[in-house]
Amino acid sequence: MTGIRAVLFDFYGTLFRLEEDESWFHGMEVDEREVDGHVQAELMRRLTAPTGQHVDLPGDTYHAWVNRDLAPHLHREAYLHVLRESGLAGHHAEDLYARVIDPQCWTPYPDTADVVESLHRQGIKTAVVSNIAFDVRPAFASISAAGFVDEFVLSYEVGAVKPDPAIFETALQRLGVDTAHAVMVGDSDEADGGARAVGCGFILVDPLPTTERTDGLRTALADYGVRL
Repeated sequence: MTGIRAVLFDFYGTLFRLEEDESWFHGMEVDEREVDGHVQAELMRRLTAPTGQHVDLPGDTYHAWVNRDLAPHLHREAYLHVLRESGLAGHHAEDLYARVIDPQCWTPYPDTADVVESLHRQGIKTAVVSNIAFDVRPAFASISAAGFVDEFVLSYEVGAVKPDPAIFETALQRLGVDTAHAVMVGDSDEADGGARAVGCGFILVDPLPTTERTDGLRTALADYGVRL
């Protein structure tokens, strides 16, 4: 747990979280009933769960779902289908999907900016390694942290999706760090834990609401031997 020269971070549930605002759902109905808190939570879960299938996905839609993080148009097709199958009218599905792909709608965990800045100042390289089909760099710019991240390795830009070893190997090659001196931090053992297959360490964090996890990154890295 010593000698860490690079930390790879997942995006959703690790550094940022998509947390709904009630205003997003104003006037929306699911199966002709007003969207309440329970339904809001379920819709958000379906939009952000890193793995799993939540509605029937016939034919071409299944192809779009499986490959959603490799191309923006497939991501859009897949999630609009999920929202419509969840009972949202077409225009409401479009409105909610627009929130998903807007980096300004994502909430940073309270310690995100401080952690990436501290790693940068210590000379420990960082990369954001995410299964995603839109550019998350503006989210980091909004908290003045973009300059502290060395690499953004996004599935739709590199053509590989976690847990495919290729996405982790790409990140480490770009950083110029050997796997034995790197650790991946993420909220999905299935996806992010794939880093172990290339010899990288792995730290699992809980994707709690941001108000409930104020120092989770700092604590997890400290437990692994990375002092911030």
